[in-house]
Amino acid sequence: MSRRCRARSCWGLRGMRDYDELISFLGEWGPFQRLIFFLLSASIIPNGFNGMSAVFLAGIPEHRCRVPPSANLSREWLNASIPRELQGGREGPSRCRRYRLESLANFSALGLQPGRDVDLSQLEQEKCLDGWEYSREIYRSTIVTEWNLVCDDDWKTPLTTSLFFVGVLMGSFVSGQLSDRFGRKSILFATMAVQTGFSFVQVFSTSWEMFTVLFLIVGMGQISNYVVAFILGTEILGKSVRIIFSTLGICTFFAIGYMLLPLFAYFIRDWRMLLLALTAPGVLCVPLWWVIPESPRWLISQGRFKEAEIIIRKAAKTNGIVAPAMLFDSTEMQDMKFQQQQKAYILDLFRTRNIAVITVMSLLLWMLTSVGYFGLSLNTPNLHGNAYINCFLSAIIEVPAYVIAWLLLRILPRRYSISGTLFLGGGVILFIQLVPTDLHILSVFLVMLGKFGITSAFSMLYVYTSELYPTIVRNMAVGATSMSSRVGSIIAPYFVYLGAYDRFLPYILMGSLTVLIGILTLFLPESFGNPLPETFDQMLRVKGFRNRQHTKHIRSSKKIEDSKTQITPL
Repeated sequence: MSRRCRARSCWGLRGMRDYDELISFLGEWGPFQRLIFFLLSASIIPNGFNGMSAVFLAGIPEHRCRVPPSANLSREWLNASIPRELQGGREGPSRCRRYRLESLANFSALGLQPGRDVDLSQLEQEKCLDGWEYSREIYRSTIVTEWNLVCDDDWKTPLTTSLFFVGVLMGSFVSGQLSDRFGRKSILFATMAVQTGFSFVQVFSTSWEMFTVLFLIVGMGQISNYVVAFILGTEILGKSVRIIFSTLGICTFFAIGYMLLPLFAYFIRDWRMLLLALTAPGVLCVPLWWVIPESPRWLISQGRFKEAEIIIRKAAKTNGIVAPAMLFDSTEMQDMKFQQQQKAYILDLFRTRNIAVITVMSLLLWMLTSVGYFGLSLNTPNLHGNAYINCFLSAIIEVPAYVIAWLLLRILPRRYSISGTLFLGGGVILFIQLVPTDLHILSVFLVMLGKFGITSAFSMLYVYTSELYPTIVRNMAVGATSMSSRVGSIIAPYFVYLGAYDRFLPYILMGSLTVLIGILTLFLPESFGNPLPETFDQMLRVKGFRNRQHTKHIRSSKKIEDSKTQITPL
């Protein structure tokens, strides 16, 4: 080889090993890999608690205006004190209005009978000046009953959930950049501490404002540690285990936490005690600090080869394998430092036209998929039947969704798998409006089938996005797209809120958006069967881009790099 090709710019021509090749001697499924797989997956269970806890913490029970005993009404006038109105196509007592009590007291004193002697439709109405009476059939207490978040203040309930996801958005953005800079492990446990600590403080909230601010902070740690745990496992585990971890691992354990939520809520119907019970399991994650290692792949990207080598050799010892005497040769270390020890910034996700198009399309894909997923999840109390059973069904349907996602990722291209499940979910949701109103079970079945399709697609997005971007910005890319999904989760509660005006409108909107993004997915690059990219030049092209533009960019990049690294002949 010529002296010039000893330069760093030519090392790639000699076939530098990637990380998967470097650790191939460890095997794919030894004791070390199994330990990391199950510990990282188990750390996600509290996310299932907190991610959907607003379903019960902010549950809205049936309510009506309170009529105080001081009103001195007869039993007949007390029963007739609440006007009747249409609610969701059915007639029922008004939740926010009552007849003026002074008039009713006069009629009662005169011995007049409601409906017979007095036309109720002509009576003056007033707001619930003495508060509300809440049904205790489903909830003993929620933040709604605690601070009367109904009628004129009913906008606060979806805002509470939205602000939680605003916190998640902020956390996804910050944690992605921090973990790329300071390491996966440190940020993973920092976000766990934020989620658990502030959830505990939230139990002692004295006002809706205090609860909501703390809920926002909890959100900053919630999905943030989910994203970092996913990246940490993806970078430590081998290629064949990576897909199982991303679907049957962390996603399934998230669903386990989600399934346990309605069980806790069924037996603990006071919101403060429920929140305390949901917070306690997070403390069990503390000992994992001394077991879960840092990502060797990230350490290598930062030029910290000795620390990476220590972790790899410990893994070999755990697996009962003798590691090679030399893991990195000096020339390889020099080249890896040159290529990977670089500072990444959010603008790198838009550095070329091709990368920018991939990023924008990925952001839309995550956001609109999130609208469907969280919209259907948060709407479970509004479905016909028992709220706890509906929530449990919504959680358990995720398990087969993750199994199907895993199978699809193993045998089919990513684009077709994600697009097909989105078409299934969106199409089924659109069909709900055609179901007769008396076929409640069929409506619930279609909602769960739609949730199945969207959940399958959602779980595949983590794998797909991580395969599109190189190591130096992989966590930032997943964090940014996850941040985009939080935008979807922020507006999802208002899709649910629209159901108070038209119960089919949320399904029409969510179904249409889901089908639309399913079509858009078909234009993204295909990553199936390709190794994880280590540099930007290894990223695939968007379908439809011309090769000439891509090749021109690579050639120009190589010319600039060669001019910088050319060595003078001896």
